[in-house]
Amino acid sequence: MTENKVATKVIGIAIDVHKALGPGLLESAYKKCLYYKINQAGLLVEKEK
Repeated sequence: MTENKVATKVIGIAIDVHKALGPGLLESAYKKCLYYKINQAGLLVEKEK
């Protein structure tokens, strides 16, 4: 998968997470959900490397 496709996929996931949770939560809540959704999408992700 090219960098552009990965970036597009991650940005789409981030937008979906924000739409589902809404604004105003702590960053840690978004981070946990984003980590989970990226893993579900089949991408390798590491937290705060």
